[in-house]
Amino acid sequence: MSINAGLFTHFESLTFDDVLVVPGWSEVLPTDVDTTAKVSNLVMKVPLMSAAMDTVTEAPLAISLAREGGLGVLHRNLSVEAQAAEVDRVKRAQAGMISRPVSLGRGATLADAEAVMAAHKISGVPICEADGRLVGILTNRDVRFCGPEDDDKSVTAFMTSEDLVTAPVGTTLDEAVKVLHRHRIEKLPLVDDGGILRGLITVKDIIKRVEKPNSTLDQHGRLCVGAAVGVTDTAERTEALAAAGVDVLVIDTAHGHTRGVIEAVRTIKKGWPEVKVIGGNVVTREGVDALAEAGADVVKVGVGAGSICTTRIVAGAGMPQMSAIHECAMAAREHNVQGAPLPIIADGGVVTSGDIVKAFVAGADAVMLGNALAGCDEAPGDLELVDGAMWKTYRGMGSAGAMRGRASDRYGTAQNQGKHVAEGVEARVRYAGPLHELVSQLMGGLRSGMGYAGAANLDDLRDRTRLTRITGAGLRESHPHDVDVLRD
Repeated sequence: MSINAGLFTHFESLTFDDVLVVPGWSEVLPTDVDTTAKVSNLVMKVPLMSAAMDTVTEAPLAISLAREGGLGVLHRNLSVEAQAAEVDRVKRAQAGMISRPVSLGRGATLADAEAVMAAHKISGVPICEADGRLVGILTNRDVRFCGPEDDDKSVTAFMTSEDLVTAPVGTTLDEAVKVLHRHRIEKLPLVDDGGILRGLITVKDIIKRVEKPNSTLDQHGRLCVGAAVGVTDTAERTEALAAAGVDVLVIDTAHGHTRGVIEAVRTIKKGWPEVKVIGGNVVTREGVDALAEAGADVVKVGVGAGSICTTRIVAGAGMPQMSAIHECAMAAREHNVQGAPLPIIADGGVVTSGDIVKAFVAGADAVMLGNALAGCDEAPGDLELVDGAMWKTYRGMGSAGAMRGRASDRYGTAQNQGKHVAEGVEARVRYAGPLHELVSQLMGGLRSGMGYAGAANLDDLRDRTRLTRITGAGLRESHPHDVDVLRD
């Protein structure tokens, strides 16, 4: 039984502004708390995920958020090929060892090499025979003084081939650092006994790991990334995304307690059992039970809670988010996934860092953000200057503009017949600057809330923290009042 069960009845539902965390006995400082969250196969030092929205998450934001310790979920308002390419871009952005390095053959020209390096944003490319045997490496140093007249020349005329430094497959990062330092080089190809290129270790990737020690990484040292799939193209997208190396798939629908979503989960778990699946969105115990029985590894909670969502107005359906999280979390604890309760992700309604704290107290294992991240530099929305302030565009995936893309099935079969009944708006949010600074602010608020609650980790926050319900007067008292605010 939850310590807060008495607050959440079946007759009245609560949202974030209806409750506050009750400060408790504390022996921990905010700087000492542990915010690590384990969500299925993901271990996140920063328990934040980005929403799969076309004005929130593409490769740049997914890369930045994974480096901070969270997880980006790529939207699906793209072709299958383009979405898979976004996954590949994230997986190649950082690696302990690049297991499938981009390479060129002897017949490639300098122009070919420069085009490949520009496309993948890399500073060098291995040169191989047709059978994969490494014969050289071309880097920016080799072509620094080349001009347009050299574009049609073979890469073999410029590459480093003599005294080429390589290492055997199985070389550790610590061993690679010593080799790189000894030879004053920045790229170390890994080859097998036959000289076939099997991997690549770079100084840049090593530096990234040192600079961002909390990064969310897979077993190969690459950044983790999620991607959204629908209920009408499940198999096609899953095949392409799994081949690109995606870490988790999200069934992207507004209403997850449906036959289509259940069948989509089963399709993925049957055809790609190694791929982890987040099912949703649901707001009831029955919805959690249905997704768990279908094989979902994680359940996403929230219907109509987003700031740009109008589902509750258009369809009259939904549930206030705190009650939804609590009910679903209680149901999830009755399902065992790999020796632990079924994880819950709170999706929607978060406005402040205090809302993140409350979501965890209600039972969430991670929080998904849309509005909060849409104003970041790394988000794909357009930047606008309005009345002297900077804004970025942000729209719901149920808005008319978004549904003209490939995600129209997100809101039911009626939409697929051209009946685009919008359940979201197109808007803009305040420009928020670099993602790193915003994440620092949000995590600072979470740590502070854990300090007030006396919670050393997220399990303590979920299991031992008490909530109290507040009135409208209590909400007004919670905000700055009776003053003329000079700076917010």
